[in-house]
Amino acid sequence: MKKLILMVLACYGLSAGAQVRESENFLYLYSDSIIYAENVRVRADLSGSFQLRADGKRFPLAQVKFFNNQDGFFANTWKIGLLSTTFSERIIEGKINLFQETSYTPDYLDRRYRHGYHYSGSGQLNVDASMYYNKGFSDLKKVNYNNLQADMTDNANSMRFLQQFKQSRTTRNLLYGGAAASILGFLATAMFEGKRGIDSSATPTYVFMGTTGLFAVAGYLVDLRSNHHLESAIDEYNR
Repeated sequence: MKKLILMVLACYGLSAGAQVRESENFLYLYSDSIIYAENVRVRADLSGSFQLRADGKRFPLAQVKFFNNQDGFFANTWKIGLLSTTFSERIIEGKINLFQETSYTPDYLDRRYRHGYHYSGSGQLNVDASMYYNKGFSDLKKVNYNNLQADMTDNANSMRFLQQFKQSRTTRNLLYGGAAASILGFLATAMFEGKRGIDSSATPTYVFMGTTGLFAVAGYLVDLRSNHHLESAIDEYNR
């Protein structure tokens, strides 16, 4: 009976309900099992399919939800419409974890990951809506207003920044829409002038060109501002 109890406790220690030892290398499976190992690597087999190996034991990518090794903590993103050989690396850890898609080329030469983080000129990480997030070890979600609103309702300050993010994104979309309309106006005017043989140097085509540029620049600046609100919402939630 005592041995049975010890076996049950040992199995529980390898389940997702137990505290994960993130100082060690491990695979976190979709079955909520955790496999600790000295070495965790991604390798290609003879057919060209990629798999994860933990101390030589092979695991198909479809079985692995997260893995941790000397290069970082990674989430498998194949379930959210990306290629099975694409992972996102956790770049912010907290009550809300932020992940960014990372490009790497696993092969037989043990090539290291190629990080492609978005950094500003000041060296600060730029948070944007192309990223993913989760809580704990739950499934990844796209960073967008609807998803974050559902997960941040318990923090009023984060919700305030999130609302500002939404407003900025709406303004950005309107500005980009104006730029697109100006492009269409430019093309229509240019075609009309071409058919009539009109000299475009003194016609509204240049007005459309200038308007397009103004809308596009304004949309870009507002987009940067919206990313700042998004970063503030996540930072506030992780305080």
